[in-house]
Amino acid sequence: MMNYGLAAELHCRAEEDQAARRLVAKTHDGREMRRIDADNTAWLKQVIAEHGWPGVTLVGEQGAEEAWLLAQHADLAPAFQRQALELLKTAVAAGDASPRHVAYLTDRVLVAAGEPQVYGTQYTHESDGSNLRPQPVADPDRLDERRTAMGLEPAAEYDRRMRGY
Repeated sequence: MMNYGLAAELHCRAEEDQAARRLVAKTHDGREMRRIDADNTAWLKQVIAEHGWPGVTLVGEQGAEEAWLLAQHADLAPAFQRQALELLKTAVAAGDASPRHVAYLTDRVLVAAGEPQVYGTQYTHESDGSNLRPQPVADPDRLDERRTAMGLEPAAEYDRRMRGY
């Protein structure tokens, strides 16, 4: 059953998450973003403890997207990100979440662990913002095949979008 209060709170937190990222892009100061991420992570942990993964059934399509976004940005809590990934995989298998969310969170977790990503969703750059490039990818010859299976566009198209072309 849809939990409208939870969906509304997810929306507010996702808006705050995105505003913090826009601020970092302008100021290059990540302190506020890290504070918001830590707060959102603690909150999402509590939501999961009470309700399980906040999928489409519980919070609607937008809420499910926003729950994934908060988990994606829980970089300060890698063990929680791994737990969220397992719950997300179960939700996808049940038709209650998007496979592309699994692709992004899988890559995020792998890159954080120093391993090559699978779907090519995670990028890096120099500290001055130059030289944007994908993090290393396992089996690059089959990348587009894996991306297609998860509902993602081809890697070259994604790369153009990431670079703003």
